[in-house]
Amino acid sequence: MDGSSDALTHLPVLAAEVLEALDPQPGEVFVDGTLGGAGHTRLLLKAGAQVYGIDQDPYALSRLGELEGLSILQGNYRDMVSLLAEQGVTQVSGVLLDIGVSSFQLDDAQRGFSYHTEAPLDMRMSQEGESAYDVINELPTEELAALIFEYGEERHSRRIARAIEAEREKAPIATTTQLAEIIKRAYPGGHARGIHPARRSFQALRIYVNDELGALRGGLEAASTLLAPGGRLAVISFHSLEDRIVKRFLKTNSQLEALTKRPVEASEDEQSRNPRARSAKLRAARKVETQLPGQQLTEQQPEQQASE
Repeated sequence: MDGSSDALTHLPVLAAEVLEALDPQPGEVFVDGTLGGAGHTRLLLKAGAQVYGIDQDPYALSRLGELEGLSILQGNYRDMVSLLAEQGVTQVSGVLLDIGVSSFQLDDAQRGFSYHTEAPLDMRMSQEGESAYDVINELPTEELAALIFEYGEERHSRRIARAIEAEREKAPIATTTQLAEIIKRAYPGGHARGIHPARRSFQALRIYVNDELGALRGGLEAASTLLAPGGRLAVISFHSLEDRIVKRFLKTNSQLEALTKRPVEASEDEQSRNPRARSAKLRAARKVETQLPGQQLTEQQPEQQASE
């Protein structure tokens, strides 16, 4: 999501490109469905917009001070329609979704998102429900292999799952580094072409624990519903699973007109300043103006004349 560990000074990814896509005007109302450190939201506020910021992570919200023009809502962005209805808002000018785990979540070792640092296996953004510990120690091996393959696109998923099964039969797998070492030992040659062998498996666990792809599908539908005619949608994704969902949704949703033929990626300069921008992809769309059947006909000319 964001590009630094400091919620107050971090660099929002593709900031200029997001502003161009959303084109915020003074007085317009926007939703930041993945508020995080509020990097993009601060830019929208600076442009004079009012923002409803949504985040399911209570710790993320506790880090934010008061910002004029920002209304904070705790919850999942897939529920934005009902969350804003509770505030008396039924239409907005724009929606921003910056998908995935935020920088300060990654950088906070105790959250269990990183394989680099010793921490309890958690990975829950909302701090509620099933944790990565529960999944690793309780899910049947075949199901574990399937989720690592599906959400991590890891071709050695069965081998990794069997290694996890063998270890958890001895004792529960409790920490991030313990799991990362198990995966590393199970990996052919102990490496994965330049990336840490646990990277894809940790991604898979995080996506599964937080139902990230389900939330993305629901969030896109909710955004389409909430946008006023002419309203803009901007979505930043960080891996192919997310981008495919966004691309397919924009292609098949008749209410939305794509503003980006291809995903917009960070410039080399931004990537050098902010390494987490390297995998970021931005897609944007506008909600089309809709007309009731016969509306244009009755307003512009009599029906009989039109048929002649």
